[in-house]
Order: sequence, then structure tokens, then C-alpha cells
Amino acid sequence: MSAAVEDYLMPGGGASITALPKISLHDHLDGGLRPQTIIELADAIGLDIPAKDAASLGTWFAEQSDSGSLVEYLKTFDITTAVMQTHEGLARVAREFVQDLGADGVIYGEIRWAPEQHLTRGLSLDQAVEAVQEGLDAGVDDVNASGRGIRVGQLVSAMRHANRGLEIAELAVRHRSRGVVGFDIAGAEAGFPASNLREAFDYLAHNYLPTTVHAGEADGVDSIRGALFDGRALRLGHGVRLAEDVMTAREDEENTYVTLGPVAQWVKDREIALELSPSSNLQTGAIEQWGDELIDHPFDLLYQLGFRVTVNTDNRLMSATTLSRELSLLVETFDYDLTDLAVFQLNAAAASFLPLEDREELADAITAGFEQA
Repeated sequence: MSAAVEDYLMPGGGASITALPKISLHDHLDGGLRPQTIIELADAIGLDIPAKDAASLGTWFAEQSDSGSLVEYLKTFDITTAVMQTHEGLARVAREFVQDLGADGVIYGEIRWAPEQHLTRGLSLDQAVEAVQEGLDAGVDDVNASGRGIRVGQLVSAMRHANRGLEIAELAVRHRSRGVVGFDIAGAEAGFPASNLREAFDYLAHNYLPTTVHAGEADGVDSIRGALFDGRALRLGHGVRLAEDVMTAREDEENTYVTLGPVAQWVKDREIALELSPSSNLQTGAIEQWGDELIDHPFDLLYQLGFRVTVNTDNRLMSATTLSRELSLLVETFDYDLTDLAVFQLNAAAASFLPLEDREELADAITAGFEQA
């Protein structure tokens, strides 16, 4: 059974955002556990956790994550990854993850995780990927049986501070016909450029497996440049600090005129998707140079300038959020309407790592769902 999902409505009691068809591109498996599941899995392995009831544990994760620092934010994953070290734990978390996406109206999700972080209880890399796929398949069956429809794919991540990039890239390619749709690098961004994993990215390019790269979250434009040209990224994980490459040229009483730097211009012209995660970007301090409230987020600037923006949760547990909630927050903050929300979902459909025909089917489903709202 999926966890209870709040029904978010457009202003004035309008259409249900939750019921709208949505696409999730940036959602971490180890950041989307149900608190009750953590309690039960932790009890099974004797792991001490900060709270013993689901509500208190969920609050602890949200408060601990609201630090303004990506490094501190990432420490909360010590608990979630600890209960995801067995076949049973991985399969259960993956199954529930998909159930919860389906309950939130997601019709396609790319689920990223780092297999190398789930080997402490004897699993091999391949066994870990197989366990997650078993859970994802079961979750898809559950959602489809409920009358809703969903499709998912794995994004296999390598930790950028480790030295296993090529090994993880080879793992991703081995499983590309068994659920893996792409590759990612994650972890501490500053000081660990994409160029450190150039051998892995070369291998992926030669094997035609698409990549998304965490960049422009905890580091700036140089990190994004590395993701594009060393990592051959087709999407940018967060990418919010691309706004540093947008300069004000002049202002008058009604308008602000800007110029784009070379990296921003390249991203716009190539329609490279930005996997923006509003709540998470606030929590980790990714937008601190612009402010500390959602109204300060450069999301709307990037959208108005024509970048391919998408809306994502990053880590639903840590941000106490859902994709519908993120969209609702943007509606409230920037006065978006259903047309805007449809653009964000069509952007995500176009940027997904599915074959062209499947992307077109997603776009048709998005359009039909919004027309019926």
C-alpha cells in the first residue's frame, strides 16, 4: 500500500495538482524511504535511530536536513543507506518508492541511487542492482493493478569522491536491458570535478548510455562546464547555479535585460534540461547568494529566459515533500497556472532517457491529462 499523499489543489479550489500526470527525473532512492519502513528495517538489524515513531522520525530528517549545507544534508543518508544493505531491504524500499510515486500521480520516474553504497552486508554490485529492479518491478505492478499507470527506470550513480567510476559505468551498461536507463555521478560536488571520472564517461559515450551529472548545486559554473564537456551530460542534476552565468545588462522602469555567459548560452541552445529541486535547493544553501526563501530561487528567471526547466523532489524524506507539493509551492510563489505546470512536465518528458517514441507517448499522456483537468 502507498503512503498517504496530500491532495494539492490549484488556487481557488481548482484542479488537483496531485491528480495531474507528472514526470520525476531527479529522485534519490535512499532519500525517499517511509519513516515507518526505516524503523522496521532498523529494528531488524539492531540499528539505533533518532526516533522510534514514524512522525517523530520524519520530523527529525526534515529538521536535520534544513542546515543550509550540502555536506551536513548528506549526513542524514547514513541512516537510510544503513537499512538498505540487504536484498530484502533494497527490494522493499524500491517497491514502496514506486507505490508512493504512483499515488502522487507520477506516470514516469527515473530513480537514482549508488549501488556502491549498499555492499556492507555481502551483496555484490550486480546483486544490489537486481534487488532494486525486483522491487521496482513489483511497485510498477502494484500501481498498475490499482488502476493508475506508471513506468520507471534506474539511474545508476557513481560517487564522485570514490575511485569506482569506470566500474560503476560498466555495471550500468551491463544492466541497460534490465531496467537501467542512464548514469549519474553524485556526492560532494566541490573539489570533485566530473573530469575525475573522464574514463567512465568515455566508456559510457562509446556504449551510448546517456548521462546526467550533479552540477551547479554545491559548486558553480565551472562544475557545470565540467559536467557538460567532461561528463557529456544531457541533463544537469540541479544546475541552479547556472544562474551565475546570467548577467544583468541594463534595467529600466519596466524590464530587466540580461545577457547569457557562454555556459548558460550553450545549455539554453542545446536544450539541456535543468533538474531543479526547489525545496532541496533551499535546504542545502544552493541558492544562498540570491536569498533564503523560495521567491529568491532563480527558477522563474531560468524559466522566463527559455531554459528547459523541470521540477523535482531530490529527496522526498529529507524535504518532507512530494512532486505535487513542489509544484504547488511554485504555483503559490510565482503565480503559475496549469499551462506552466504542463510545460514543466513536457520538458521532463522530452529530457527523459527513454527512446524517442516513448518520450512522444509520455508527452501525449501529459497533454491529455492536463486537457482533462
